[in-house]
Amino acid sequence: MPRDLSIKKVLIIGSGPIAIGQAAEFDYAGTQACRALKQEGIYTILVNSNPATIMTDRDMADEVYLEPLTVEVLKNIIIKEKPDSILPTLGGQTGLNLACELAESGFLEEQGVRLLGTTVESIKKSEDRELFKETMEAIGEPCIDSAIVHTVEEAMAFAKEAGYPLIVRPAYTLGGTGGGMAENDHELYETCRLGLAASRVHQCLIEKSVAGWKEIEFEMMRDSADNIITVCSMENLDPVGIHTGDSIVLAPSQTLREKEFQMLRKASINIIGELGICGGCNVQYALDTDSMKYAVIEVNPRVSRSSALASKATGYPIAKVASLVAIGYTLDEIKNGVTGATYACFEPTVDYVVCKFPRWPFDKFTAADKSLGTRMKATGEVMSIGGNFEASLLKALRSLELGYDSTEHKKYDSMTRDQLFVNLVNKSDERLFCVCAALRRGISIDLINEITRIDKWFLTKIKSIVDWEESLKRGGIESLTAETLKHIKKMGFSDTAIARWCKTTEKEIRKLRKGYGILPVYKMVDTCGAEFEAISPY
Repeated sequence: MPRDLSIKKVLIIGSGPIAIGQAAEFDYAGTQACRALKQEGIYTILVNSNPATIMTDRDMADEVYLEPLTVEVLKNIIIKEKPDSILPTLGGQTGLNLACELAESGFLEEQGVRLLGTTVESIKKSEDRELFKETMEAIGEPCIDSAIVHTVEEAMAFAKEAGYPLIVRPAYTLGGTGGGMAENDHELYETCRLGLAASRVHQCLIEKSVAGWKEIEFEMMRDSADNIITVCSMENLDPVGIHTGDSIVLAPSQTLREKEFQMLRKASINIIGELGICGGCNVQYALDTDSMKYAVIEVNPRVSRSSALASKATGYPIAKVASLVAIGYTLDEIKNGVTGATYACFEPTVDYVVCKFPRWPFDKFTAADKSLGTRMKATGEVMSIGGNFEASLLKALRSLELGYDSTEHKKYDSMTRDQLFVNLVNKSDERLFCVCAALRRGISIDLINEITRIDKWFLTKIKSIVDWEESLKRGGIESLTAETLKHIKKMGFSDTAIARWCKTTEKEIRKLRKGYGILPVYKMVDTCGAEFEAISPY
């Protein structure tokens, strides 16, 4: 169907100041939305409190308000500007929460302003833990055994019945704010108290821990005609128990069997259809591969942090498409700007491996608690694209700007086996280096899998990196035949690391590589795996 011509003036709510779990991903989304709507001739009004964003550039929207993101400020702007619609799904949790408060107060109805892309009912079904659980049960989608609580006493009563460990998930928060894992009464009391205080509706979900299950995400897109596509699947290298924002994430999913993939894809289609979201939606699952059991962890009825990753990983502009869908277009009417020939209803083809690696501030805040759990601590992330898992992972490591050019880490490589076991159990930001050090010490993949619950496929791939590193240390530069050098470069090994292991210089390695004709190439992200000629790949 064509665009809704009654939409002439739209207020776009930004995400506010940069915070853990909410950074430039939403600047990216808001900027795409402003551009897409302006191209459609729609008058755009942007409100955001953070001047250090692209979306607040004066030429990005027709009117830009640098104001605190509060209900009162938004009411004043709406009274002054008289928009006919609000787009709240591109401003992260802040945008959703403000839109809910405005709608619940009756102000939007009083002013004749409607929400685009989602409804208050959809937001409540996704964000209100009690309604979410009821909605999932109504459509036959399994949730983890849990209880909704509004007081600490209710949480303690559920703990007596269900036992520990438990996970606390506050309603209407971002990045696991106020939540966490509880192993005993004291931890549950403190975590639940903070969670209730952080929740907009003073509500927490207390659920049985399924730590150790795989964590899988699906980025979905739906329009008003109920056309639904999977933009991208993502798999956390880390199991459930570590917040996805603190996890190493691979796209597309690497270890799922076809049956598992289709099971979760079908569930995602079922969920976004039931919620009636027009635009982007992120669904997170816990999956037990031994039994094929899964549970829905949560749904983001908006463009999320993962949406920015999925957009860049696939070339599919999720925020732009979500904006156009919100004003009435269907996916088969929105042309793919990358190919110029296909439409937004074509699911992207990802014929490479994307790795997202979190970036924590612990190099600056050295006394901070480095342990990781269900509350996000990363302040950023890097994304790399490679032809295989190993190359993608090593590229990401080098991109962190922490001086790493390999999987080596002096602190862990000098530890005893007993110290390594302790660090494998205690999850921290440096757990990948601990795993690599354990593999160097001959600790088996089976044992590391039992302790960390990292899938054996990932551990096998990481072991191949470690084995090649050790082989180069033993063989020296004499071992660098054309075949060997080509193989390790395809695995993503850097010239600096190879030179160090072979006791030579980076210049010599580069000279040797060029002599063998081993040169870098640049490949394109075109959303279609070269099935169509692309006019604007990157």
